Amino acid sequence: MLTLSGQRPVHVLLGHALPAAYDRLAELAPLSPLRPYVAPGLRAPVPALHECGLCRPRDGVIEAFARITTGVRLRALAFRLERGTDTRWRCAALDVGPLPQGPPGGPAPGRP
Repeated sequence: MLTLSGQRPVHVLLGHALPAAYDRLAELAPLSPLRPYVAPGLRAPVPALHECGLCRPRDGVIEAFARITTGVRLRALAFRLERGTDTRWRCAALDVGPLPQGPPGGPAPGRP
């Protein structure tokens, strides 16, 4: 949540994510999908965890979701955790939706 809201750099999750999940995080982070759009000069509200849940499709795997509020917007974060042979849990996959569209009339963040 902190990385996708622009509050922490992606590299803080090195060692906590498998390569594909880390690449996806690095792709999403510049878009700051969990940072709400606010008018210049206004302070953005801090993202807050609204609800979360999980399922365990098999031993050593957790598939989870979180609903995160960013101001008046509600976003979904889905991720998969896998326990490695070293017994450490690592993120194996993640996605966020819906992605922010940017200010009205302007391009989406990260797009020309």
